Amino acid sequence: MDRHTIRRSALAFIFASAMAGTAFAQSATPAAAPSADGANAPKAACGGDLAPFLAGVKAEAVAAGADPAAADKALAGAQIDPKVLSMDRGQGVFRQTFLEFSQRTVSQGRLDIGRQKMKQYADVFAKAEQDYGVPAGVITAYWAMETDFGAVQGNFNTRNALVTLSHDCRRPDFFRPRLISYIEMVQHGDADPNTTTGAWAGEIGQTQMLPPSIITYGVDGDGDGHVNLKTSAPDVILTTAKFIQSLGFQRGQPWLQEVSVPDNLPWEKSGIGGTLTAGDWFKLGVKPRDGNTNFGSLSAALILPQGRKGTAFLAYPNYTNAYLGWNQSFVYTTSAAYFATRFAGAPPYNKGTPEPGLNDVDMKALQTKLVARGYDVGKIDGILGSGTRIATQKEQFRLGMPADGWATTALLNAL
Repeated sequence: MDRHTIRRSALAFIFASAMAGTAFAQSATPAAAPSADGANAPKAACGGDLAPFLAGVKAEAVAAGADPAAADKALAGAQIDPKVLSMDRGQGVFRQTFLEFSQRTVSQGRLDIGRQKMKQYADVFAKAEQDYGVPAGVITAYWAMETDFGAVQGNFNTRNALVTLSHDCRRPDFFRPRLISYIEMVQHGDADPNTTTGAWAGEIGQTQMLPPSIITYGVDGDGDGHVNLKTSAPDVILTTAKFIQSLGFQRGQPWLQEVSVPDNLPWEKSGIGGTLTAGDWFKLGVKPRDGNTNFGSLSAALILPQGRKGTAFLAYPNYTNAYLGWNQSFVYTTSAAYFATRFAGAPPYNKGTPEPGLNDVDMKALQTKLVARGYDVGKIDGILGSGTRIATQKEQFRLGMPADGWATTALLNAL
């Protein structure tokens, strides 16, 4: 799905990075199109003067079916926001371990508020599960993690954010269609160009969705004729459920299950992308903490966020499809999935006794060594991302070490 290629939730971004830069506004007024339908308006792909760029956006929107007056309304007064560019250039990354991040986000306070919300909107959650197959806890966990139940939605003007990122020549092909969809939202009366605010990358509402997703999956849950994800809890719940369903969430199936693991396993088979079923893992001695082995026929990845001595989970297709479809960050996604299990009645996880991980300097040293051995770990950034985890696991296996993908000093010294 498009919305999560670059996105990072408001709360996750607060935890992961600090915002830098000073905001100022560059005023610009869109030029009027030479003809009523905008057919002769210039189409500036990106960069350059803002007025012809906006005229091109209007022409494209009108060609896609937008009313010219709605396009004028949506774009009038648009400004480049350097603060948005600063955020885009300085996107933070998760430098926290799973235990650190999940302990911080899956708090007792949020669990209490979430349960209150689930009770308050029980009828709406029931409709969400009936219509889309998504349990209340899955929706509520995202509601909590994305904006703290609407408390932290972002204060960037959405029109200006999308204009800025569409005009900027770094990723115009990604953001320009979102700006066109935003114009459609304005035409529907579901966004106000002067007052609608959200995250710096254009996400709107209490579960932070981009305009194309809102248009495609938006549900009017309160019956007022509009999809308002900023203030309407019923709209938020049903729209979020429909979107999660679109990511491949399967009704009645689990997403994450805490397990205990024996001392000896084929650790090299752990991690996302494995070929074993849950039943295969059970036969190898992996034991569900809740005792439920009813889903043994489903494919399941044994994920070890901090190695074989830490917390262990079986991740089912709902995790690998819907959760990783929502956000590709392993730490964020696993925390969100664990959060949802808590709402479903699971106890706090067993922290285990994970081996100490590497600090920033040592992780960069490890990544440098892995690159020298021919692995693609992406940017050498001191982060145990997916590329570094995969390379770590392969080198552990080659060296005869338990190949659990958790980078330690022992591996660094062995390379």
